Amino acid sequence: MALYVMKFGGSSVGDTERMQRVARRIVEKQDEGHQVAVVVSAMGDTTDDLIDQAKLLSNEPPAREMDMLMTTGEQISIALLSIAINALGRKAVSFTGWQAGFRTESEFGRARITDIHPERVKRALEEGSIVIVAGFQGMTEEGEITTFGRGGSDTTAVALAAAIAADYCEIYTDVDGVYSTDPRIVKNARKLNEISYDEMLELANLGAAVLHPRAVEYAKHNQVRLVVRSSFNHNEGTVVKEEASMEQGVVVSGIAYDKNVARISIVGVSHVPGVLAKVFGSLADSKIDVDIIVQSGVQGGKADFSFTVALSDRERALKVLESIRGDVPYEEVTSEEDLVKISIVGAGMVSHPGVAAQMFDVISKLDVNIKMVSTSEIKVSCVIDSGKLTEVVKALHTAYGLDTENQVFVGGPKDRR
Repeated sequence: MALYVMKFGGSSVGDTERMQRVARRIVEKQDEGHQVAVVVSAMGDTTDDLIDQAKLLSNEPPAREMDMLMTTGEQISIALLSIAINALGRKAVSFTGWQAGFRTESEFGRARITDIHPERVKRALEEGSIVIVAGFQGMTEEGEITTFGRGGSDTTAVALAAAIAADYCEIYTDVDGVYSTDPRIVKNARKLNEISYDEMLELANLGAAVLHPRAVEYAKHNQVRLVVRSSFNHNEGTVVKEEASMEQGVVVSGIAYDKNVARISIVGVSHVPGVLAKVFGSLADSKIDVDIIVQSGVQGGKADFSFTVALSDRERALKVLESIRGDVPYEEVTSEEDLVKISIVGAGMVSHPGVAAQMFDVISKLDVNIKMVSTSEIKVSCVIDSGKLTEVVKALHTAYGLDTENQVFVGGPKDRR
């Protein structure tokens, strides 16, 4: 007998028919002789609908009340799923995030888990119940309800698996594993049998939406056995583990892309110590994540530099820069949208020179201008115009031998909360 944590996303429980199918899938796992804890997201578009309703009432609803509102979606899911399982003749009990023992910091909308006290979950499992836990939510020590942000149910599942020492954490989604790239763009993308934590973390951070980065970080830190598989079939999924076996000659494992990109450029900044610290410190204080940073040449004691932020943070970032103009004088600030960041990832890149050069060559042959570049030991990212996304991804997928007739590798659609 093993202990499983099974996580189902919003599309997997999008209506009562799908809810019943998930209930049967969970019962099948118990019938195999295993203990089962389940983490579930809100049904379908419930969360987006709740956000839309709030915005009809206020352009800037209080963050605390938004967390109070959005956690109701998961509470509906866990109750309905528990009812469906009980209707199949099994004993199931549902817990909110705080009832399951999730304690968090006090950052509404993006809280991080600080501790887990899973005694009620363990006790229910020992009593033979299937435990259903609401994803995406917890409670502060002061009793405030918080949410973890998008992808938070993945994190809930992995954290719960670590806390109760589960043997496996299975993430059920609308695709049957991790792919070499988005199958909606490249029809002959292939599913990976396995991938390393580090590669999966890079892909998740770079836009491959099949797993949330925080969930992968948590899994790596706690050595949780993670499996990504489909809720609509029984195909073998993709195993995320410490070290994935590498096929001979494999350098790039997969291709990810992120359309949520804006480039901001600051022109004519004094080239003196402390300027960058002031600019990026102010952005950090406003909880704005900066990705790629490029500084151009210095002329006449002035420098220009550009950086990328999430498109959704562009307006806030511009306001921050305007607010510090008295401390950091500059000539002008410009911003650019309609961009996409395309990234290649692979553990084999460490020992193979020329991988980045090949990427640049492929992109240049498509007559595409590379606006910014970022690298690490196992990834290379290029920012280009979004209109060229499809042809660039297809060309890179072929160039690195990732097509169906060649190798099997990484990336994929989403069912995440």
